[in-house]
Amino acid sequence: MSAVTEVAPGYRASRTLPLRVEALRQWRRRRTLVMGGVLAALPFILMTAFAVGGGPGGGPNGGNGRITLIDTATASGANFAATCLFVSAGFLLVVPVALFCGDTVASEASWSSLRYLLASPVPRARLLWSKLVVALGFSLAAMVLLPAVALVAGTAAYGWGPLKLPAGGSLAAADTVPRLALVVAFVFVSQLVTAGLAFWLSTRTDAPLGAVGGAVGLTIVGNVLDAVTALGSWREFLPAHWQFAWADALQPHLEWGGMVKGAAVSMSYALVLFALAFRGFARKDIVS
Repeated sequence: MSAVTEVAPGYRASRTLPLRVEALRQWRRRRTLVMGGVLAALPFILMTAFAVGGGPGGGPNGGNGRITLIDTATASGANFAATCLFVSAGFLLVVPVALFCGDTVASEASWSSLRYLLASPVPRARLLWSKLVVALGFSLAAMVLLPAVALVAGTAAYGWGPLKLPAGGSLAAADTVPRLALVVAFVFVSQLVTAGLAFWLSTRTDAPLGAVGGAVGLTIVGNVLDAVTALGSWREFLPAHWQFAWADALQPHLEWGGMVKGAAVSMSYALVLFALAFRGFARKDIVS
């Protein structure tokens, strides 16, 4: 005779821990507000730096004679938004992703509330799914917040116009917002590796700082390895190798090659890490 599992009348596992409840819980946390404030403040910090320094080139004589995206930062609001993404994509935007994804499960364990959530009862897969979706949602919001504030502030300070390209030429003003949206989308996909690392570590430890710091540290190691030219073509298997492939979106003729390869590498690593997180958490003894 097969065993029959009795459940309370009206209980549905799919309705436990709704996304809106988890999102509201995460929204009210101080680290969410602090991170949002930091990202929103960055464009104004850069504007102040440009004003004090006499321009993005570092003065009337420019920088080292080499024109970069930073040198065109004050050409228009679109240029300023692109510059903010350029200076933050390599490290700053890694932090909110690692924070939101690495703190989400480990913090529950550190507060000794994880076992009570599971006893509610919230199925383990449902709990992880809700937390992962909300964490990725907040990570995407962080990446949208920075260029959105930069575009508005930059347009107010430098005017609205075409996006001037460092190598020459420009993108029409009507094309800048869709191209910047594509850049943000690629940056988000490229950061899925960091999200996967942080989320997996969050299911393995009761220390939120360990999960967040471990994900950031491993991301930095990937950047260091990508700088080792002796690795040759092996570097193409590193997500860090493609992190600035979004620059191809800011060309007169859109190039997809680098972004497609980078997205494929990042998503492959991320899917493996997310699968490890769900598999490991399903077998883990929850004691906190």
